[in-house]
Amino acid sequence: MTAPVFRISDIRLYERPVRLRMPFRFGVVTLRDAPQVFVSLRVTLADGRSAAGAAAELMAPKWFDKDPALSNEQNFAQLRLSLQNARAAYTADATSRTAFGHSAAHHHVLVRQGDGQGLNALVASYGPALLDRAVIDALCRIHDLPFVTALQRNLFGIDATLTPDLAEFDLAAFLNGLQPTRRIAVRHTVGMLDPLAEADLAADSRLGDGLPETLEGNVTAYGLRFFKLKVGGNVDEDLKRLRAIAAVLDRQVEPYQASLDGNEQYDDAAGIAALWQAMQGEAALRRLCASILYIEQPIRRAVALEQPVDGLSAQVPVIIDESDADYDVFPAARKLGYRGISSKTCKGVYRAILNAARCQAWGREYFITGEDLTCQAGLAVQQDLALVAALGLTHVERNGHHYVDGFGSAPVAEQQAFLSAHPDLYRRSGDRVRLHIENGDLALDSILDAPGFASAAEPDWTALAAMPASDFNQGQTR
Repeated sequence: MTAPVFRISDIRLYERPVRLRMPFRFGVVTLRDAPQVFVSLRVTLADGRSAAGAAAELMAPKWFDKDPALSNEQNFAQLRLSLQNARAAYTADATSRTAFGHSAAHHHVLVRQGDGQGLNALVASYGPALLDRAVIDALCRIHDLPFVTALQRNLFGIDATLTPDLAEFDLAAFLNGLQPTRRIAVRHTVGMLDPLAEADLAADSRLGDGLPETLEGNVTAYGLRFFKLKVGGNVDEDLKRLRAIAAVLDRQVEPYQASLDGNEQYDDAAGIAALWQAMQGEAALRRLCASILYIEQPIRRAVALEQPVDGLSAQVPVIIDESDADYDVFPAARKLGYRGISSKTCKGVYRAILNAARCQAWGREYFITGEDLTCQAGLAVQQDLALVAALGLTHVERNGHHYVDGFGSAPVAEQQAFLSAHPDLYRRSGDRVRLHIENGDLALDSILDAPGFASAAEPDWTALAAMPASDFNQGQTR
């Protein structure tokens, strides 16, 4: 179908505080709380038809920018500034464009603007990534189409403007041929502070909230068989932690598969290669090593795209995550031996789709993975799930449901609305609504069939606070 053109207006930004039920240690940060941002906007076609669209995402500190000189509050201010920049750019331009056209028209300008404000390209992409999702939602609602159907028909007008290496690739055929996954396996994150075995968790340290607290408890409660294991950049300490994890998984799960997430904690390719070699030499890790699907972004981003990893990738695939700051990264990473790249809605729906197209163009050796950034119940997790399902992925990292209790502080009526609209994805447990994981899987029929971008419910906008203006000043730490 011909992709429609339209104007964007009435962009509103809101927040809700999110408190974790247990600390989540990844890389250099231990996360206990963070704001979740909500976006609402309006799309108006040339014929006057109009609809509102929405999106949501957690503001995760020390992932987009890991500068240790920045506080968590400064990281939040960076992401607010990215959103403000995107809102200003999208509303100031009255040109009617396709959905992808709006995104492409502002992408490089916003990255350059962010650079001048002390925002790296990953931070600068955060704001437009959320606005693009809300635009997609509104456009699908105008046409009464679910996201996947709209994507297959290229309602969004996706082209190779930002990916000239795909100029000769048949994007229309690629999109039309997408076969969504209707059930997807949860790849459970094991944070660096997470308790592992039930016997090791003292009674006086338990939360007692009825949810699993240990790796062993999660396996039992949800029937998990996919895992994402965080490592910290010190070979000896990582080996010790992996032995303890293997001891739980080897006696609990048959079979299982896992990924290793380096979170940029190794200084160079030699460091992560040393960890892999040491793991191969440990009898206690034999089964765990055989389960590893890939290693995710082990090298700090400042040097990750300066060193070849082809030697290690020949043994176990290595993928890019935090280094995926722009549309030209994956081809550059490929030349260094990286075999894959992550899909995250916080980095951009279109970037994930075009990177998936590259994987098809390059051959089976290359792949895209689904990774979480503590996606919260409701819009955030549903839109992320719809994206990875559309790309045909069979498992995805999910951790929001483990570190946050269901919908967190969302009003009871909002929780019930999402449960009523998506009874296959959620369940009621006492007075809470939570993700429903059965035999390690999530059922996706209701979000894939819902007109709009993966949701037949919406947040209680009256219960949200307006997002405050950013006070980020690049001179604070520089």
